[in-house]
Amino acid sequence: MTVTAGVGDTDVPRRLYADPALPDRVFRTVLRSGGGFVLAVMLLVGGFLLYRAWLALEDAGWSFLTTSEWAPGGGKFGIAAVLVGTVLIAAIAVLVAVPLATGAALYISEYASPRLRQTLISVVDLMAAVPSVVYGLWGVFFLQDKVLPTARWISAYFGWIPVFDVRGADPNDPLAPESIYTSSTFIAGLVVGMMIAPIICSIMREVFSQAPAGEREGAYALGATRWGMIRSVVIPFGKGGMIGGTMLGLGRALGETIAIFMIISLTFDIQWHVLQSGTSSVSSLIALRYGEATQFGMSALMAAGFALFLMTLVVNFAASSIVARSRSGAASDA
Repeated sequence: MTVTAGVGDTDVPRRLYADPALPDRVFRTVLRSGGGFVLAVMLLVGGFLLYRAWLALEDAGWSFLTTSEWAPGGGKFGIAAVLVGTVLIAAIAVLVAVPLATGAALYISEYASPRLRQTLISVVDLMAAVPSVVYGLWGVFFLQDKVLPTARWISAYFGWIPVFDVRGADPNDPLAPESIYTSSTFIAGLVVGMMIAPIICSIMREVFSQAPAGEREGAYALGATRWGMIRSVVIPFGKGGMIGGTMLGLGRALGETIAIFMIISLTFDIQWHVLQSGTSSVSSLIALRYGEATQFGMSALMAAGFALFLMTLVVNFAASSIVARSRSGAASDA
């Protein structure tokens, strides 16, 4: 028997409306106000930097991005050298931190016992809260001496790669001084990588722990081992969070100041050789020249800070966008 629906029998979705109570309206208003306040503070910071930097930007023009020298009093200044140094240090930091953070996050969320898991979570959170000056002191007085033989070995066997070449070094001379390898981009990147690894690990661990239990059990039911389940369920689910956490760590690495300032030997030449002594970063430039800057020099430093502000802003917005589009980000929003 066929039932034909009449005109009046057509199913129409009913619009649902919920009238929020007073506590819900107050809570929503507080949240919106907080979000608007954070956005307003960010715009005010950017506007203040641009206002203070306008004098130098108007004088330098686009050459501000292509000039390596830093002599505001002489009319030649730019951030080409410090921008390259900043990017190289941040890149090395990410290359060091991401494998460490990924392995630690997978162990904590998938392998550690419940009691050990809580201990490790607390340790990682405490590492993320350690001041950067402590990492800087550790890098200067402990890590640097331990890394110099490794830097020499990389230069000796991989010096044919331009980025690992060290000018003036003789890899065949065992008595050659190691000072040419100190205060380098490589050492600064290692220290910053140890700084951002706990932050990336915390984000990855939180995302991995949200992988659907049904998909985990389904993988086991199909005969997958624990690593097979992680590879087929946990990592694909947390891929967006992994990328987002990495980019948030990159934003932290781009803006790190005191630890890099304590380690590097500041130069204003574009230094592509990461193992060689001497490099630069935008934040260390500001820290070094702030006390002696004239009015115009201060405007130039503000311009450098504005460029760094834009870089970190783009990285953080990209990270937020990637996390929001991922399965893990959508699950957390729900």
